[in-house]
Amino acid sequence: MWEFFIRSLDASTIFTIAALGELFGQRSGILNVGIEGVMLFGATLGFITAKTTGSYLLGFLVGIAVGGLIGLLHGIFSITLGGDQVISGMGIWILGFGLTTYIGSPYTGPLGMERIPTILGLSPFFFVAIALTVIIWFILSRTSLGLSIRSVGENPEVAEVSGISVAKTRYLCVVGGGMLMGFAGAIYSLDYNPVWNYNFLLGRGFIALALVFFSMWNPFILLGGSILFGTLWQLSLNPQLFLPGLMSRYIWRTVPFAITLGALLLMSTKWFRTKWGAATPEALGQPYVKD
Repeated sequence: MWEFFIRSLDASTIFTIAALGELFGQRSGILNVGIEGVMLFGATLGFITAKTTGSYLLGFLVGIAVGGLIGLLHGIFSITLGGDQVISGMGIWILGFGLTTYIGSPYTGPLGMERIPTILGLSPFFFVAIALTVIIWFILSRTSLGLSIRSVGENPEVAEVSGISVAKTRYLCVVGGGMLMGFAGAIYSLDYNPVWNYNFLLGRGFIALALVFFSMWNPFILLGGSILFGTLWQLSLNPQLFLPGLMSRYIWRTVPFAITLGALLLMSTKWFRTKWGAATPEALGQPYVKD
């Protein structure tokens, strides 16, 4: 039972850090549906770096840097060129799925390095995820930078008139968010499950995307939702621990995605938009062209 609890919290770490990256970008008005692709790049290149150099540090740094670079590319298309953010994000996901399969294929198999030490049985990155949650909440809620980010996400025209650079603020958020997504991918491949295989994230990036909407853009609700989905994910892998013989484990593996779909359907209803719509950044997904 304790091992199940530990693994659930470890799984929630991936969701939390990736979703925090998306939340940070969305608060500035930039939507990136390609989280899975960014995570795949961070996970694969971080894994290859660590395996070839024997350094965990370099592996994580590469994962973070690659995530930031992809965030920058998404920013160029979405901010500078004013392109459709959904199309750009889907392109990142498709590119990530295809290119990482090609690049990582020669490295298929275990990492082959000594595992990262745990803290009371927990991955140290779980505590990093909690710290990042507090930091991002503080930045968004208690700093002038956070006020600028929220202003740009709500009404970029007014923010620009007030002296805030919409483009610079959005670039900061989309690059910073990409770095967190790449970091989450590297954590998966170097700590949570250090065995490379193609498409090994199995949709975790899409669950992270749903968690941002589920949390109503609140970092603390996001953390709680991540723990819930981490538990559901672990239950889908080991249902026999609690409900032996009830359903096939393959059916259980659909549960996290079914709940994700249900949550998104609920959020699309008129009742939800009326009651909670104020939490949505008004300019989310909308390109801004400076007059």
